[in-house]
Amino acid sequence: MLFKKLKNKYIWKRIYYERLTEPLHLNAIAFLVAIFGNLRTKIAHDLVLRQQHAWSILNCADLAISLGLKEVTLIEFGVASGAGLLNICKIAERVSRETGVAFRIFGFDTGKGMPPPLSYKDHPELYQAGDFPMDSEALEKSLPPNAMLIIGEVRETVGDFLEKVNSTAPIGFVSIDVDYYSSTKDALHVLTGRPDQYLPRTIVYLDDLEDESHNSWCGELLAVNEFNRENEFRKIERHHFLRGYRIFKNARWIDHMFTCHILDHPTRNLLRQNRQKTILTNPYLT
Repeated sequence: MLFKKLKNKYIWKRIYYERLTEPLHLNAIAFLVAIFGNLRTKIAHDLVLRQQHAWSILNCADLAISLGLKEVTLIEFGVASGAGLLNICKIAERVSRETGVAFRIFGFDTGKGMPPPLSYKDHPELYQAGDFPMDSEALEKSLPPNAMLIIGEVRETVGDFLEKVNSTAPIGFVSIDVDYYSSTKDALHVLTGRPDQYLPRTIVYLDDLEDESHNSWCGELLAVNEFNRENEFRKIERHHFLRGYRIFKNARWIDHMFTCHILDHPTRNLLRQNRQKTILTNPYLT
């Protein structure tokens, strides 16, 4: 898989801008981590293919463990050929071995490529009907038992799916790669269920933000802004401080990461905590 990726000139361009512009000693350490490191250190050094998936899935597992959960649901909207969904499956398997947390994985797609754009908000200058078709039969045969394709228009399938999500395997990660504003609006409906159907911080990856034509009045960003206005207790916000926590800070995927804060989640509404007081020490006092 890695060698196939390296045949693409675009990948070499990203390596140049995202890795070779970083300090030499960090790349040297990353080389050693690639050989000797465990999964967690490899994710920390952006050495797992599709870092946005790797960081998100590990983050979900860690949060689930802190909440006493044993299983988490992962979702991708816009499966297309299925490379991203299969990547999520493989990373989830590795994270399960590392953490003990299991995953349910779902991929939403029309199965026949993108529908027609509805207005300028869908960026018809960039995308058109029929783009990104799928060989659903071949893809389904490649999926592991814990993964499932949900074929159909998102606005028609997401509601029924949401009714079946339970609190024992809450939604922790939603990857949105449907390009259109209208399709993103439909996909974000998956975040409007009962509060116990989610981790209190549900990670959202927005793929289509980088083109010079993308803006806050069209596409995925417009859908997010409208979602925030329409939902009092669900707010999607960019992860502003993630870059400061990363070793390699020039990676583009960082700018695509958002969090849906489930403000009505039970863990966010325990007004009387059953724990010891937090006391700060003051080194200026003798």
